[in-house]
Amino acid sequence: MNAAAPAAHPLAPEARVVRGRDLAGLLLALLLAAAPHALRAPWWLTVLTLALYGWRIAVLFNRRELPRHAYILLIAFAAMAGVWMEYRMLFGRIPGITLLVLFSGLKVLETRTHRDVVVAAFLCCFLIITNFLFVQDIPAALLMVAAIFAITVTLVGCNAPGRSMRTDLRTAGVLLAQAAPVALILFLLFPRVQGPMWGLPQDSRIGVTGLSDTMSPGNVSEVALSDALAFRADFGGELPTPRQRYWRGPVMWDFDGRTWHAGPTLRRQPPPPPQGGRTYRYVMVIEPHQRQWIFALETAAQLPADSRFTLDGQILSVQPLRARVRYDMVSIADGQPDAREYASLLDRALQLPPDSNPRTAALAAQWHRESSDPVTLLGRAIDYFRSGGFDYTLEPPPLGQEAVDEFLFNTRSGFCEHFSSAFAVLMRAAGVPARIVTGYLGGDPNPMDGILTVRQSDAHAWVEVYLAGRGWVRVDPTAAAVPGRLDFGLARSVPQGSALPFLMRPQFDWLRSLRHGWDAVAHQWNLRVLGYNTARQRELMSWLGVPQADWQEMIATLVAVLGVLAFLLFAWTMQRVERTDPVQRAWLRFCEALARRGIEREPHEGPRDFAERAARRLPGAGTSIRRISALYIDLRYGRDRSRTDVEELRQRVRELKPA
Repeated sequence: MNAAAPAAHPLAPEARVVRGRDLAGLLLALLLAAAPHALRAPWWLTVLTLALYGWRIAVLFNRRELPRHAYILLIAFAAMAGVWMEYRMLFGRIPGITLLVLFSGLKVLETRTHRDVVVAAFLCCFLIITNFLFVQDIPAALLMVAAIFAITVTLVGCNAPGRSMRTDLRTAGVLLAQAAPVALILFLLFPRVQGPMWGLPQDSRIGVTGLSDTMSPGNVSEVALSDALAFRADFGGELPTPRQRYWRGPVMWDFDGRTWHAGPTLRRQPPPPPQGGRTYRYVMVIEPHQRQWIFALETAAQLPADSRFTLDGQILSVQPLRARVRYDMVSIADGQPDAREYASLLDRALQLPPDSNPRTAALAAQWHRESSDPVTLLGRAIDYFRSGGFDYTLEPPPLGQEAVDEFLFNTRSGFCEHFSSAFAVLMRAAGVPARIVTGYLGGDPNPMDGILTVRQSDAHAWVEVYLAGRGWVRVDPTAAAVPGRLDFGLARSVPQGSALPFLMRPQFDWLRSLRHGWDAVAHQWNLRVLGYNTARQRELMSWLGVPQADWQEMIATLVAVLGVLAFLLFAWTMQRVERTDPVQRAWLRFCEALARRGIEREPHEGPRDFAERAARRLPGAGTSIRRISALYIDLRYGRDRSRTDVEELRQRVRELKPA
């Protein structure tokens, strides 16, 4: 005959029915952890998960039976089929985490005991971690800290069901405060790996700047409607003037009559630095944009690590920028560039499609007949834009196939891409090599920390023309037509009532002040926390006296520091308990009284086992010994203490006479 399985202890987690308070804490933690994922999940799956949470709450309040496992399995398979139809996979990053969110609802729906709460809590912890696969900013971190606190309070309540919520909150706070130094040490000393967090690349559609390797009418004006961050530049002192804040990006060479294309780029050795000008040294922190462009103040005189120069002055990273990147830069503003250029590139900078924009070509041909001098032709074009009555607007009218002709002679209204495209076509048609440079113009100095913040609304396009003996010369036709664009920025240059980004509108100055403060904090977060990479970790190890540390030395240092911290924390805790806890002091006096009778407590012995052994040795005092042990266990590990209970324990210890 098989022996019967032992019955579960009535206080064991698998035997205790979950309380409403613990279930509420679990649901709160899951909601906090799953909320960011809900923004990425299909709407129907988010609604289904919330419905599962609501179903469990209804069961709790109505005191009904939980659904059968067959129903839960049916919901699970149906949801998995829906995820497969949505993503055509189940084990990718987004579909896999989406299923975890759903499974949290299914687990809650079958939660009956405190053991189920513990399992769901571990699932919640995993959901907390996976949030950082997508975003690592301050709001996400604060939300996850709140979720960790909620799940810790829930676990404390599960393991000590007789205490009040206030005591559980205090205990959870103490536990997390004790864990904070350990987390800081792990953050500083655990060997870091190169690349994005967890070694996983971001999705290609996340964090795109808006600039591309093509430019057609309306492209840049659409980008300028976005207030998203592009990059920050820390000059550590005097900032470049507004007229010097041209941030170079993709260069457009090829024109099909309407759209400009960057075309192939050729690598070159770093060019000689420009002569004269003002040298600026600064630190760039660029947001991920999934491209290889590294933006720099014109003209760059230093090549960042893992990057290369191109023949047209771009700086390209070896790999696409899938994570936030920090690099040191040196630029020379208003310097004299190298005047040499390849004949093949000059020929490329003169190419125009045949029979396109004939009115523009006729105007340029007329100028060329009157004078073939490139400097004179350049002056004629600038004067034409300066006195042509052009309007600068974020809402340009649509243009047809002959976009340049329509802009110059019909609408005379556009954004920077209209001005630069028309100017470059005029120059090429007149025999002057020209190309278009896209990037950003300007930047908003933060009064809190002096960091120059450049946003997508600063996107801009300008022209470079080649002049013999001078090289490529920057010409901004937008500034010629609208001089205020250089000095006062976008918001003061467009007509009143234009569709500006929200925080660029003049009535929201107070919101911009708040954003400056937030940007200053976010920049330090990006540098100190998210920017803590392998190089900075090695700098820390060198400061600690371990230069050129490899991963073995770092692990050894980590273990040693954690061991010292654990010993200090244990010693402090024991000293504090012995000095300040009246219950523990009474128990120690009880143990001392029994030790004087030859009954010493073994180090491995718990209070219940020790009391039973002492009661058998001293049967005359057995009842008192058992009562003291039970009262100590209750006060130490169970319900809230009251002054009466503590005084009762003290009194019983004083009255104990172990004959």
